[in-house]
Amino acid sequence: MQAWRVHRNGEPSEVMRLEEVDRPTPGEGQLLLRVRAANINFPDALLCRGLYQVRPPLPFTPGVEICGETENGRRVIANPVLPNGGLADYVVADAAAVLPAPNALDDAEAAALHIGYQTGWFGLHRRAHLQAGETLLVHAAAGGVGSAAVQLGKAAGARVIGVVGGADKARIARELGCDLVIDRREDDIVAAVKEATGGRGANVVYDPVGGDAYAKSAKCVAFEGRIVIVGFASGTIPSPGLNHALVKNYSIVGLHWGLYNQMDPAAIRGCHDELTKLAAQGVIKPLISGRVAMKDAADAVQRVADGTTTGRLVVIPEGDAR
Repeated sequence: MQAWRVHRNGEPSEVMRLEEVDRPTPGEGQLLLRVRAANINFPDALLCRGLYQVRPPLPFTPGVEICGETENGRRVIANPVLPNGGLADYVVADAAAVLPAPNALDDAEAAALHIGYQTGWFGLHRRAHLQAGETLLVHAAAGGVGSAAVQLGKAAGARVIGVVGGADKARIARELGCDLVIDRREDDIVAAVKEATGGRGANVVYDPVGGDAYAKSAKCVAFEGRIVIVGFASGTIPSPGLNHALVKNYSIVGLHWGLYNQMDPAAIRGCHDELTKLAAQGVIKPLISGRVAMKDAADAVQRVADGTTTGRLVVIPEGDAR
């Protein structure tokens, strides 16, 4: 079969190679899946660079999220077991963690549902306890992680403010349903949020960026607000002043979604049921900005690494990728 493999750490476009390899062999409690679509996530770039919290042995195949097909024809979504990631024709996955692909979503959309929307749901509901009528501020609102949070925030009845970088991303954020869009290249984020909320600030902040985005969030979070730390796509991990959180009465909460797989797998399945219902209602739908042929996967991972994409790029091993 074909698989993209990384033999040394570095930039994805430099270290990923498309090779002919043997199909992986499932172990006890695992399933062999044919890959129908593989969603590209920022962790794939970090894996290539050797900067992810999990460091599979070299050589490995990136790709942490797929829509696949079982040997008996069931359409499923899964997280492949590294080092044999999803940018390949076949993967193995732990049977207990494989979930049915929602009928309302095509293969590319289903491949982009699991990590981003589960992260958003757990972040907004389990960690931040977002309530209808509250104001939600989402950084990188036109990106893969941010766009999921925007849709989930609207589904929860929140007023959603999206922060983006550039006019094209601003347009996409509006199309996603943001009630207000702030272009961080043109606008003062703190002033805009305070003006939009009558000086109160945002009740919940969803931050997959870190760095300056976090610093601005702390200045415009509301009394008893919650800042959800999802990741550090900016490359800068902030060091918050806890005295500031004390003085302003706000919470800083972390979200490591993968930990729920270990500590509370039943919650993962419950969340998936809820996401499946929302997809069937048309309330959520992953934003797919590109369906990419297998031969172009390394370039697509590099684009995600560079932060130049909107929504999701999904690799289609077979058929008419476009």
